[in-house]
Amino acid sequence: MLALRLARGSHPLVLLRRLLVAAASAGVGFLLLCALGYASGHPAHSTGAVLRLLWCVVPFAATVQFAVAVARTDPSTRPRSGLSAVGLGPVRLAVLAAVSTAVSCTLGSMVALLFYLHLRGDLSGLPFDGAAAGLLDAEAPLPLAAATVLLALVPLTAATASAFALRAEPVSTAAPADSEVLTEPEAPGPAAPPTGLPWGVALTAAGLAVEAYMSRGDGRSLLPLPGRLDATPAGVLAGWTLTAAGLAVAGPGLAHLCGRLLQAARPGAVRLLAGRVLMDESRRIGRPLGVFCAVLAAAVAAYALYGTAARPLGPLTVLGAVLVLGCTTATLLTSALEARQAREQTAQALLRLGAPVSALRAATALRAAALLIVFAPLTWLIAELAALPLTV
Repeated sequence: MLALRLARGSHPLVLLRRLLVAAASAGVGFLLLCALGYASGHPAHSTGAVLRLLWCVVPFAATVQFAVAVARTDPSTRPRSGLSAVGLGPVRLAVLAAVSTAVSCTLGSMVALLFYLHLRGDLSGLPFDGAAAGLLDAEAPLPLAAATVLLALVPLTAATASAFALRAEPVSTAAPADSEVLTEPEAPGPAAPPTGLPWGVALTAAGLAVEAYMSRGDGRSLLPLPGRLDATPAGVLAGWTLTAAGLAVAGPGLAHLCGRLLQAARPGAVRLLAGRVLMDESRRIGRPLGVFCAVLAAAVAAYALYGTAARPLGPLTVLGAVLVLGCTTATLLTSALEARQAREQTAQALLRLGAPVSALRAATALRAAALLIVFAPLTWLIAELAALPLTV
């Protein structure tokens, strides 16, 4: 009840982010129901049904990541003075965020079920009744228990991940002292540098190697994305997953490296500020930025493989691609908003010290430019290496 009251009194932008989470959950739920309907209508094609379900893992993971990012930026989950006295400490706030996330995702799952049943023709009295009966295998009955379990996966996973994320890394509300704004990164109080860059490089290389090994021969026959999410070798999907995981693990280390590069060669005040802020925010924005680069690389590789194909992508493939691209982009923007909220007190302290607003804007532009210079060529390189074995 408290979560519903907080949602009703939230800022319109906060409500918009929650509605986007519900929309993403609805899209994933619809894909899961489509995979279930295919399995029910084609019992002899168990391998194809399992591979369809495996493809749903990609938008599923992107949706959960987006839900966690939205929960972290929710103003109602931030610790504030006086809340612990009324029983809303860090643990209760994490539970509250989990409940709010579960409510949004459950709403999306319910919409997915209604929309799926409507397109199958199981619900009557609405426009376009049964418009996609053939695509959704309406001739086969839909197992109610299996559908319930699949639709509950997104709310449960997103709620659990949100609670653990907020509990493991609470947001600090203490304002930094003016003398501590530009302290050394290695001093006690700035976070330790990320250590996952070597592991991320190893995972990315392993993913590219697996994908290249499994893609020997005709790439279009090995990776038939167009149509209705037809069968795809599990090895190719595993290679893409390893590559994405490697970029996500390496993202914080690369962002931290960008911050160090900004401070090289006798930096001025603006470059020093930009570099140290980027180093401090490397863990927060590095991981979603790495995932975003992995998705862009996959999109470039898919275009290289199917950009000149005669037949267009099928509706389920388009839905999955839109979900992944939309969720990863929204997660990156939400993480950037969270980083801005986290450094708001530091910015106010700098303004009190007499720093001009133009210097803060220039530092922000430098951080964005440094990330673009490092991550854009990396994305292009990964895309070329991933597409090469599929196009030769």
